Amino acid sequence: MYLLSIPKMYMARNLQRRFLLFLSIIILLSFLFGQTPRTYKSIPAMRQDPTSCPMMISEETITPLQNTKHLLVSAYMDQRVKGLDLRIIGIFRRDSIQPLHCSFCCAGWLSKTSPTTILQHADNFGFPFVTTDVMCQIPTNCNATHVTLLTEPDRLKATNNTWLPISNKKTDENKEKKLEFEFTVCISNLFGDYNNVLQYAQTLEMYRLLGVDRVVIYHTSCGPDLDRLLQSYSQEGFVEMVPWPIDKHLNPSHGWLFSKHGGDVHYFGQLTTLNDCIYRSMELSRYVLLNDIDEIIMPYQHNDLKSLTNMLEQTHPNTGIFLIENHIYPKKPFNQSKIGPLPQWNGVPGFNILQHIYREEPDRSIYHPYKILLQPRAAEQTSVHEVLKMFGNAFKVPPDVCRIIHSPISMPREVPMEQLHMDTRLWDFKDMLLPNVSNVLRRAGLIT
Repeated sequence: MYLLSIPKMYMARNLQRRFLLFLSIIILLSFLFGQTPRTYKSIPAMRQDPTSCPMMISEETITPLQNTKHLLVSAYMDQRVKGLDLRIIGIFRRDSIQPLHCSFCCAGWLSKTSPTTILQHADNFGFPFVTTDVMCQIPTNCNATHVTLLTEPDRLKATNNTWLPISNKKTDENKEKKLEFEFTVCISNLFGDYNNVLQYAQTLEMYRLLGVDRVVIYHTSCGPDLDRLLQSYSQEGFVEMVPWPIDKHLNPSHGWLFSKHGGDVHYFGQLTTLNDCIYRSMELSRYVLLNDIDEIIMPYQHNDLKSLTNMLEQTHPNTGIFLIENHIYPKKPFNQSKIGPLPQWNGVPGFNILQHIYREEPDRSIYHPYKILLQPRAAEQTSVHEVLKMFGNAFKVPPDVCRIIHSPISMPREVPMEQLHMDTRLWDFKDMLLPNVSNVLRRAGLIT
């Protein structure tokens, strides 16, 4: 009896071990495949179906938008308009604007598409193409680094598109940020065989004396001597050259009015470059000046722009747009020996703006243009002579405080001397201006 009971005892123990092993396996499977704890449920939908992005990143300043007649220029984070996060600046053909959809690259993952708000700028001067803002909202939990536009809400097609990098990642006005520059001058557009080296050098050096520390030039083409000068300025870091091959994509107009000058877009896309320069400077510069190279925004009661803007901020709070009246200074003959010594740079192309000392009084009974000095975050859309959409107020600065010294190459009409006023404000700076101009011309190899 005792011997027969031993196998039964081993069989019972073996069954017990198998049962415990089976029970352990059941518990382990339940742990592995059971319900996920609630704390891990809220995973963004885009990570459930990850798609790598972007495939092609644009390195150009003008990028054609697939399946459209439109051109894209740049993308900027902009949360000043409620419910919208991103502004894409482009040049759109007015008669073929269709619904578009934004697709974002979220730090390596492709988001679902979001609808856009398309805003044509009010000024187009009759041209077929107009500066246009495309606004979109960034999806939740998306750390957006790049964006592209689609003509239909199919995000898988976005992988074949060209993507724009997103700039100005932080635009929260409540967060203090030390700006790199005090004053930026935006000059648009340089095209053709323009080779007025002497005026360019004098104007840039005059701005440097007034406190400007950055000049942005949208460059399509220019003459060989001016190109040498600008390359020298660019290497120094004072001038930022933005390539602007608008003539490779459109037939740009050499004038401002379609009915008179023809073409696809106003004055080589000037309106688009001015707007892009504002956003390009928004996180970099305290103030931006929008004007042409033959114009100098000149303070008359202060010796630099910082003193001027400090005064304007104190006397006009909640104002970030300052309009400066244009005054034309045509070239007229004068007796140089009586007025004082003026520089002579023989052989340098262009003309000497220090000889433009006669001012034409503007006719204020008709439309009279202004140019713009602004805080970038105060502007949403701008034209050449006025800001189209703004945050806060605008103020027209009296000409005895600040005016534009405009020295054009040619005049549409001859003005009698008795209607002109002598103004030698530029001469107040000539002792510093003359050697500075000579130095930059020498550095560029234009004089010896």
